[in-house]
Amino acid sequence: MSAYWISTYFEIHDESKMQAYAELAGPALAAAGGTFLARGLPGAFFEEGRNERSVLIEFASVEAAVAAHDGEPYQAALAALDGGASRDIRIVPGA
Repeated sequence: MSAYWISTYFEIHDESKMQAYAELAGPALAAAGGTFLARGLPGAFFEEGRNERSVLIEFASVEAAVAAHDGEPYQAALAALDGGASRDIRIVPGA
């Protein structure tokens, strides 16, 4: 069953760290089997929605997404981010 990695950025504290993270994270997650489905600011938001950057990545399973997160290439990306953003990451099983 597919799973979806959902990242929501509450605040970016350091653009240079964010750029360094993005340069490492994208290739690391793609190499781990992730397919980027959407990323950027919302085209519309409703109710208590917020105008925050979001990223949606599809993986083959929850286990594959967690393995991508825990893998050495993505951990290197996290080290580069080093507090440069406040965000929420969730892995949600597909329906």
